[in-house]
Formats: sequence, structure tokens, C-alpha cells
Amino acid sequence: MVTIKFREKEYKLPEGLTLLQAYKRLGMEPGSYLAVRDGELITEDRQLKDGDFVKLVPVISGGMI
Repeated sequence: MVTIKFREKEYKLPEGLTLLQAYKRLGMEPGSYLAVRDGELITEDRQLKDGDFVKLVPVISGGMI
């Protein structure tokens, strides 16, 4: 199983999914989060393996008008 943490919630998903597939299963918008596994950013095409713990951090943008 793969654990994905977003804020205070943890979600369990089967291994073998890509991060993009995991986003879709969780109903999350791809590109709206940074995914961190073992202290490193991972991309949406990365396959998730048994025992992985992935933390999602929302992307916040801003700027001047």
C-alpha cells in the first residue's frame, strides 16, 4: 500500500499507480500540488511503490496586479 498525506488526512492506495493516477483517484487536480517522497519532489509520471509515503503540498501562487 501507498500512503498519501494531504494536510491532516492520510489516504491509502494500492501500489503500482502513477502519481497522476493517484491524484485522479483522490479527486485532486493535477498540477495543484507538489508531491514529496523521501524528501525529494516527484513528478506525476512517477510510479508509486509499496511502502511509499507521499506528502502533498498545495501550490500557492500570487503576484502583483
